[in-house]
This record gives sequence, structure tokens and C-alpha cells, in this order.
Amino acid sequence: MNNDDSNTRGIAASDETYWAGIAAQYAVSPDFINLENGYFGMQAIPVFAALQRHQAQVNAESSYFLRERFASQLEGVMQALARFCGVQRNELLLTRNLIEGMNVLLQGYPFNAGDAVVCATHDYDSVLETLEMVQQRKHIQVTRIRVPLDPDTDEEIVSLYERAITAKTKVMLVTHMVHRTGQIMPVAKIAAMARRYGVDVMVDAAHSFAQIDYQLPDLGADFVAVNLHKWLGAPLGVGMVYIRQPRIAEIAPLYGDTRAAADSIHKLAHVGTVPPAPILNIIDALDFHLGIGSRNKEARLRYLCQYWLRQVRGLPYVEVLTPRDPARSCAIAAFRVDAMASQQVAQRLMTEHKLFTVVREIDGRDGVRVTPHLFTRLRDLDTLVAAIRQISALGAT
Repeated sequence: MNNDDSNTRGIAASDETYWAGIAAQYAVSPDFINLENGYFGMQAIPVFAALQRHQAQVNAESSYFLRERFASQLEGVMQALARFCGVQRNELLLTRNLIEGMNVLLQGYPFNAGDAVVCATHDYDSVLETLEMVQQRKHIQVTRIRVPLDPDTDEEIVSLYERAITAKTKVMLVTHMVHRTGQIMPVAKIAAMARRYGVDVMVDAAHSFAQIDYQLPDLGADFVAVNLHKWLGAPLGVGMVYIRQPRIAEIAPLYGDTRAAADSIHKLAHVGTVPPAPILNIIDALDFHLGIGSRNKEARLRYLCQYWLRQVRGLPYVEVLTPRDPARSCAIAAFRVDAMASQQVAQRLMTEHKLFTVVREIDGRDGVRVTPHLFTRLRDLDTLVAAIRQISALGAT
């Protein structure tokens, strides 16, 4: 496995010859244009083929594989992830997905009655539900702030979180990349501010991980949960939690464990038998990702997003819900059409143009989320732009 993509040559985001070669490594359905890649990521052909080989070996060797082979191969996966993330192996925990990871963190955190948590209205719904459950069980307070869709500066956002802090605030829940609009939050600046107040930051990095180029320590937070099945291209069923080593002892296990030491992250992983093939396939997904390069991948995804956004901003009756500054988003963006429900817009895109998208709500308003992937061609986005022009023209009738 290639453990470092720092030497990967720079590829122009507009080099259609190179990116056509990458797109050809995905077996995309010919029945529609998939612009809803935020749910989970399609695996590249070589990664999916490796998954099938792993599954075939597990099925053939059965218990022997789990008892004699899996432990050493799992350790290889964890070491590779640690190198990619820029952390220690003993700071990482595999989960089934981000929601399980956020439950490990939020339910295991040493809250006392009356403690307070700050979150945002744009945070992921299931994470907010977990927080609400913790609120009921542990009698904590929850303060939700509203972040502007198109902020002028990072400091504008940081100040919103800062003003929400009280003497009782213990934790800030911060989403790195908002799943509703694609906005990238200045997590490191928020974390630095929160640290001055003695407040912990828990980061939901479900969408940013392997979509944009960073390592976990860059976020400045002691607690981070990610999905590996979105932008890394690992199969469904694998997520990850990062806890900075000195903080592990503070997190109580969600699942019963009496064997691991209090300061060992293994105490949080007693979940029973797990499917080995998706876990082993993480190595193959990392190889494919690193073969492209994190920086190149981020640049291409941003290029694809901005390609269609530039053409629809300013169209009559069309409102873009994603920040104007390209640095404040990457692959994910959202729009809405005045006087037309977003669900109706999404249905028109699919039934009339074979464009698959999804509707997401943000602060009481809905929008159509568009998320291209590395297999997306410019002609696909041209179809999207033409469709939005056509739909926006209906606003005048």
C-alpha cells in the first residue's frame, strides 16, 4: 500500500483526459445521472473487486480466518489509517458508521446534570437526535445556533459559537462539512477558541473525510467521528472515531467491556463479531484514493461543483444555498427554485432529465442537494444546468 500521497504529482482539475481515465474506473448505471453521491460513495471497480476477493476468502476459510488471520490483517488496516490520518494507531476506533461513532462519544462523555452543549441547526439530524437523547437521560442543556448560509469571514462563524458559551458549557458539536449545503466550517478556529474556555469540541467529519485534503490533528479537536463509506470509497459498514490518547480514559464504553484498560481505545470496541471483508477493503480504498492524491481529488470535486454553480447563480427564481466563495465548499452544493417545492424540482430533474438528486432541509427551508463524484462528466453537469434553466423559466409562468 502507498501510505503517503504527498509526492503525488499535481493534476489540473480541468485535465479532462486524466479525469476521464479515473471516471472509467467506475461502473456507473446507464439508466440515470447520479448526482446524489453524498449518501455513500460508489466504489471504484478495482476496490469493489478487492472487496469480493476478501469476502470469498472469509467465506471459504470461515472460522479459521477469523481466529487465525483476521487480527494481523486488521492491525495492518489500522496502521494504514493512522498514517493517513496523521495520528497514533491507539487513537483510532473502527465503527459501523458516523452515527455509531457519535453515540460512542456523546453517550460516553462524562456529562453531569446541568452541563451544556452547543450545536448548530444545520448539524446532522441523527446526531442531533442522539444529543437530544443524552439531554433527556443526563439532564444536560442544549443550545442551538444558526449559522449564515453565506458568511463573510470565518470569524463571523467563530463568534456565533463563542457567544453561545456559558459557564456550564462543556462541549461544542461542530460539523466540518454541512451535509445540507456543503458549507465547510472553520473547525480549527472554533476549536482553538473553545479551548480557551475549557470547552471540548466534537467534530462530525462524515463528509469532509477524504473529500478535502487534511489530517485529523489539523482540526484541533480531541474527538472526531467520520464515515469511511462516503468519500474514501470503502464499503458500507465502516466508520471511524478518533480520540486523542489522553482523553480516552474519560469516555465510558457504550458496550459492555471489563477487559481493556481504562485508557485503551479497545474498551470502546466490544461490539461482537464484525464482517471482516468491508474492514479489510479499507486498505484497497486507501490505495485508490492515494493513487489520485488528496489534493488532486479535492480540487477536481470543487471544480465540478463550481462548474455548474457558476452557470446557475443569478438565474431568475434560482437561489443557491451554498457559499459563494469556492473555498467554503467542495463537492456538495444546494439550490432552490422560488414558488416551487424542492421535492417537485427533484422529481422533475429525475423524470424529465434522468438526474438523480435529493432534497434536504435547512432552517425551515428545503433545497435540492447536488453532489457530483469523480465519475461525473462535464456533459452530465451541462444536462443539469440546462434542466435548471428550464425549471427556473417556469417561475415566470
